[in-house]
Amino acid sequence: MGTVLDSHFLALTAIVTVVYQFIFFVITALFKFDQVTDFAGSTNFVILAVLTLVVKATWHFRQIVLALLVVVWGLRLGIFLLMRILQWGEDRRFDEMRGNIVRLIVFWTLQAVWVWTVSLPLTIVNASDGGGSLKPTDVIGWTMWLFGFLIEAAADQQKLSFKNSPENRGKWCDVGVWKYSRHPNYFGEMLLWWGIFVAASPVLEGAEYLVIFGPLFLTLLLLFVSGIPLLEASADKKHGHLGAYKFYKKTTSPLILLPRGVYGNLPGWLKTIFLFELPLYNRNLPQEDAVKKLEETPQEQQRETIN
Repeated sequence: MGTVLDSHFLALTAIVTVVYQFIFFVITALFKFDQVTDFAGSTNFVILAVLTLVVKATWHFRQIVLALLVVVWGLRLGIFLLMRILQWGEDRRFDEMRGNIVRLIVFWTLQAVWVWTVSLPLTIVNASDGGGSLKPTDVIGWTMWLFGFLIEAAADQQKLSFKNSPENRGKWCDVGVWKYSRHPNYFGEMLLWWGIFVAASPVLEGAEYLVIFGPLFLTLLLLFVSGIPLLEASADKKHGHLGAYKFYKKTTSPLILLPRGVYGNLPGWLKTIFLFELPLYNRNLPQEDAVKKLEETPQEQQRETIN
């Protein structure tokens, strides 16, 4: 079918993304119904993958495989998140946004940018002629995607089961893959999208390599903005006064899956530089004196006050 708006489908995918996200923004703003937020983001990836594949209609094996991988990921994540939020009843991220139109606009704009940017490697592949014969980087990228997908899916299901158990209410999840990472779902998502980029690389030429900004943007977003920092801050405020939780943080990798016996014995500088144990992930932990205070019995606290 050829070119639509531009040869790389950048304008086409941008317009479709903005319109799709705007529709759900209106639903959220008018009806205070935010249960479809994550579903809107995940399914947008599916729409872009199918749309660019069909519009170009080259049907190269590389294009079909990568589009299929994104569709499988998007549908799995979208359906999972939709079912989870319908079960929980509300999305707490929007507690302070529902009555603030400016915050809602910022959120939905960021979501549109996230979808369009992260989709760039696949968009460029589908806009091309397919890039010729398959190469080792294709298999490497597909393998990365597979491991990332399995890790993310397992992490999501294990945490949901953990949270749904009444006996685990108020506890932090440390079962399954969560024994090896504090955020294995994010690790899986980063890994699979970097895999998409690697598998797309045989097609790229010149400035097209700038699509590396897609997985890079996702990584930076999860590491520094809306992913790990928010969850670490929330967990620290809930459990930061507990010695067991502090030990859990000290011995469990924040992102990359590693055995606790290995990670817990690594020097702090190595954790920070190579394993993303960033200082901002601990800034909400109570200070040592405050922790000690919380662990004291009422009698000990009263004795200190008298003295």
